[in-house]
Amino acid sequence: MIRFEHIRKEYENATPLKDVNGVINKGDVVTIIGPSGTGKSTLLRMINGLEKPTSGKIFFNDEEITAKDYDITGLRRRVGMIFQSFNLFNNMSVLDNLVVPQLDIPRADKYAAREKAIDMLKKVGLNQQADRMPNQLSGGQKQRVAIARALVMDPEVILFDEPTSALDPTMVVEVENTIRWLKENNTTMVIVTHDMNFAREISTKIFYMDQGEIYEEGSPEQIFEKPKRSRTKAFISNQKILDLLIDGSDYDINKINTAVSEFKKSLKLDSRLSYNINSVIEELIIQTVFSHKPDAKVNLSLFFDGEKLEYKVKYDGERFNPVKDDKSLSMTIFKNAICDYSFQYHNQSEKPNSLKFKSK
Repeated sequence: MIRFEHIRKEYENATPLKDVNGVINKGDVVTIIGPSGTGKSTLLRMINGLEKPTSGKIFFNDEEITAKDYDITGLRRRVGMIFQSFNLFNNMSVLDNLVVPQLDIPRADKYAAREKAIDMLKKVGLNQQADRMPNQLSGGQKQRVAIARALVMDPEVILFDEPTSALDPTMVVEVENTIRWLKENNTTMVIVTHDMNFAREISTKIFYMDQGEIYEEGSPEQIFEKPKRSRTKAFISNQKILDLLIDGSDYDINKINTAVSEFKKSLKLDSRLSYNINSVIEELIIQTVFSHKPDAKVNLSLFFDGEKLEYKVKYDGERFNPVKDDKSLSMTIFKNAICDYSFQYHNQSEKPNSLKFKSK
């Protein structure tokens, strides 16, 4: 679907891309990760013609989009782009933000465009906001409008440039869930992100960029658990991620303690953060979730950014928000240890409860 051949990009004082080669297939969800300044966003912008390579070729469905006579306007109708700063038309209503781009298509029907826009707003859960202006929306709602605006153009691929980096923690979940919904509907996506937890969860393929190239690529399991090259190993080891599956209340406490102890040791966490991990596992998961649903499967993902611990906890069963639905001493202890708490539940029974929070 998309193919890079020896892409190079030179600026006056830097050359972020030196020799990029890679393939993105239809149905792929590719996340591009790597250190800052390695050309991730530059490469993304080249896919829909916002940047031109200094040399090399990019193909979209076997057509060279870097050719001088290629129809870039037509390309942008086929390739949706979601920016971290939303890029909505602030002088238009939410509905018009979705209608107006459709009218740029020759022989477009205004009534059909409006109906399509309304239908798309329903799909992203924003039909009640149709008549509002962008400045009346939360950051998460603005980003979902931007996604809906891209979708009404029936794109063949959607590009995301750090889609949650400008959002408050409580708004990140709703945007991430929209991207999960797109994946479930087999949407081809390319996502630049610094959120390693999300990259690991959402991707079918990961490009690790370094030294001006796609330094290593592979499945999330390959990149995060068995990277082959030295700089990938160094980058991943610095991400400091712990994943645990606690399968029902009949858990292996020794296995859990060993994994947590090794994680603490590798990070040299102080006593406060060590206690924070213990509190989350003991008070939230063991005392609260398992008391509510003893056979729950709990997935705990923990990321350390150098200062705070960031947690994602998922568990199956009916809607149950511990912070609101449990008034026990365990929850009091837990709430005193965390900040930036958010909860998400899907009505479909196969979707888990999802918590996100950080250590204080």
